[in-house]
Amino acid sequence: MELPEAIEQLESLEAAGLAAFRSAEVTDAVEAARIEFLGLKQGRIKAAQERLKAVEPSDRKAYGQRFNAAKKALEAAWEAAKARVDRPSDAASGIDVTLPGSPRPRLGHRHPLTQTADELIDLFGRLGFGVARGPEVEDVFHNFEALNIPPAHPARDPADNFYLSDGALLRSQTSTIQIRVMERQPPPVRIVAIGRVYRPDEVDPTHSFMFHQIEGLMVDRGITMAHLKSTLRLFAEGYLGRDVKIRFRPSFFPFTEPSVEVDMLWHGGDRWVEMGGAGMVDPNVLRAVGYDPDEVTGFAFGLGVERLCMRKHGIDDIRQFTLNDVRFLSQF
Repeated sequence: MELPEAIEQLESLEAAGLAAFRSAEVTDAVEAARIEFLGLKQGRIKAAQERLKAVEPSDRKAYGQRFNAAKKALEAAWEAAKARVDRPSDAASGIDVTLPGSPRPRLGHRHPLTQTADELIDLFGRLGFGVARGPEVEDVFHNFEALNIPPAHPARDPADNFYLSDGALLRSQTSTIQIRVMERQPPPVRIVAIGRVYRPDEVDPTHSFMFHQIEGLMVDRGITMAHLKSTLRLFAEGYLGRDVKIRFRPSFFPFTEPSVEVDMLWHGGDRWVEMGGAGMVDPNVLRAVGYDPDEVTGFAFGLGVERLCMRKHGIDDIRQFTLNDVRFLSQF
């Protein structure tokens, strides 16, 4: 047999076999096609193999190569057909393809306090303040002594703090971070510190035993109370809007002198709510970290993150932030 004729028969066989396997829709049809084309005794591929003897010896290599290619193609088509008909149909799997698709899963988002913290950091960053962080478990030196709070001061009372073993405690203010920053950084300093603080307060709509503070500190030559008040007014207008009203009341804190309480008018009504405390850094605090109070001065402030978030979004109960009510949290 001439080689061209033998090759043409192989190609016709391959085309017919591929078509048969592609058109087979059920298992029986696939098996029938397998027997017809790949059967070991009477399959058409077996007959094509026998034709090798009728080909001229010099052409047998070329024919054998084409035969192997055709056989592999038919075997691959058979495997594909088996996989296709063995796959369960939508009806068999209980899927109704006429039904509408499932809605996209609801994605979570950041907690409103996390969103507020990010906004505050961004706002103070535009005012030139960097960000500092510190440990929540503190020692007595950083939480009290370096902040000019003597041993007999009421702020050290066990009823007002969460003391742990070995003299450690959960920090009661983020002022501890400013001490740590000043210990390792010479003036000028301009940072905000944000994080959780802990005080055993009775829980009510505006108080909790765990809450968040953002602490600000600026130390340099010639810093005055005017810088403090201007910074806080710029911040309040930037975060709460230009129509916000805040006021400064004389107060006392061991770590600032003079000291003020900062209040904000609540939701446009006539009730003033404390936003935080502030003042000029006490000279004893500057000395505790190795600064010379004759060379530099500074101001510090601590603001309640929850109260700022509540004021901005019209929330009247701080407990909403920890109830994990999705109906509340999904509003932000």
